[in-house]
Amino acid sequence: MREQLKEILGLKKVLRSGWLRAGIESPESVAAHSWGMSVLALKLAPPHLDLVRILSLCIVHDVPEVRVGDLTPHDDTTSKAEDEHNAMKELAPEWLALFEEYELGQTPEAKFVKQLDKLDMALQAEIYQSEHGISLEEFIESARLRINDDELKNILP
Repeated sequence: MREQLKEILGLKKVLRSGWLRAGIESPESVAAHSWGMSVLALKLAPPHLDLVRILSLCIVHDVPEVRVGDLTPHDDTTSKAEDEHNAMKELAPEWLALFEEYELGQTPEAKFVKQLDKLDMALQAEIYQSEHGISLEEFIESARLRINDDELKNILP
């Protein structure tokens, strides 16, 4: 158990590869991204949704990346779903149902969290644009295309 926990906590060191590819020298970690989504969830979750479930989905959705890496659409993702599923089964089988719920994106909570994932990315892009003076519009545009909740759309840069 201790070794599994230490490996999962290694997510703090896995850097977000999309930001590295875009030229950000010291980007956020995958764990920082999950934390960002969790903060957005606390601030923005509609009252009719299950906040505990939303927070759980935010926290576990990228756990397999500690083994698989943070793959982007620019990477070979042919075995990503299977690799991530297997990693989650080994690392935290008790969270597998949450991970699968997020991946399927069919429950109201999973749909909302998938949009938070994109909102966090867009807001982080805006932060990096301001700090580094570079255009990260591709990340913001990607979020615009995937967010359909009106309240979340209004927050987009």
